[in-house]
Amino acid sequence: MNAGKASNAVRLFVVAVVVIAGAYWAGGRWGERQPRKVEALPLGTGLAEVSAREGALTDDESINVRVYRQASGAVANILTKATEYDFFMDPVPVEGAGSGFVIDGRGYILTNFHVVQEAQSIEVVLGDQTRYPAKFIGADQRNDVALIKVEPKGKPLVALQLGDSSKLQVGQKVLAIGNPFGFQSTLTTGVVSALGRNVQTSQTTLIDEAIQTDAAINRGNSGGPLLNSHGEVIGINSAIYTPSGTTAGIGFAIPVNTAKRIAHDLMTEGRVRQAFLGAQTLEVGGWLAEALDLPVKDGLLIEEVTRGGPAAAAGLHGGDHAAMAGMRRIATGGDVIVAIDGQKIANQFDLNVALNRKRPGDTVSITVYRGGKKMDVAVKLGERSGN
Repeated sequence: MNAGKASNAVRLFVVAVVVIAGAYWAGGRWGERQPRKVEALPLGTGLAEVSAREGALTDDESINVRVYRQASGAVANILTKATEYDFFMDPVPVEGAGSGFVIDGRGYILTNFHVVQEAQSIEVVLGDQTRYPAKFIGADQRNDVALIKVEPKGKPLVALQLGDSSKLQVGQKVLAIGNPFGFQSTLTTGVVSALGRNVQTSQTTLIDEAIQTDAAINRGNSGGPLLNSHGEVIGINSAIYTPSGTTAGIGFAIPVNTAKRIAHDLMTEGRVRQAFLGAQTLEVGGWLAEALDLPVKDGLLIEEVTRGGPAAAAGLHGGDHAAMAGMRRIATGGDVIVAIDGQKIANQFDLNVALNRKRPGDTVSITVYRGGKKMDVAVKLGERSGN
């Protein structure tokens, strides 16, 4: 679990999390599940109508019932099969499970990348127990978002409405629907506990502007929707902070606005458009900054720029001398990046966050130290390939 860093200069911080891996399917462990019939209510059904159907419910209970009935049919139980190899290189079949949700009647389903990563086959079970084979369309690995697709049988699928995560407020009610530990169509509720978290979920993935919630999220909830009281998706449940491996009341969801952008790219262009700087960098905080006699205490040393890439075209410099740092050979003498558009860059995670918020073709101002001189360099970002 990666250690977190808090910064008083900005409202964002990095916390260590346990990524909710696609949970192994646990149906056999808990016994055979009976098909569940879900009565679908029209999207416009109000609290009074729900209360009248169900008897005396509180307003809060009526919201829970209404949202669950509207949304659960479009929440997917995603079953995957893959092959791993044991110590003797013998193939071992591995089954996994996670959650997802329909965003388009043609059969497009959003989930987490780590739910379907390396899957050799994917099967989707919707709330009415209809089963479909699914095809992997594409993913944004950095943001841990993937798009898969099923072929509806005879009629379009009911899709969830996507909300606007930029309008969220701390304290508002949220509901999570997913398949924790293989229990399909499970509802948990809570509130938005915090906004604007930057959560690093692995060495290569992050949740930018994460939504923190106390709605219970466990293994198998990954990829499922976080909904507001109107039944709109406002996030994708993705990770938890936990000392025990189960929910501790701190869960994180990818903002739906991030997921909408990724889904749009994949559905219209077949790829995710990510900004690309074209520089190989090395963190130089602490003792390394002192050893290299740098004018700053932390930042990113540019060891090499990609030939013909954005950094090279803008005149950023890579290293021109070799040095040993412990057991590692590094290129020294290059520019040291300390900020992008005025936001401090102290490590690779900061750089990833900054680039994640940009699009190919955007121009950014990169603050660097070249020797002892501080300067700003305008860089027009390119597009990363193979994401």
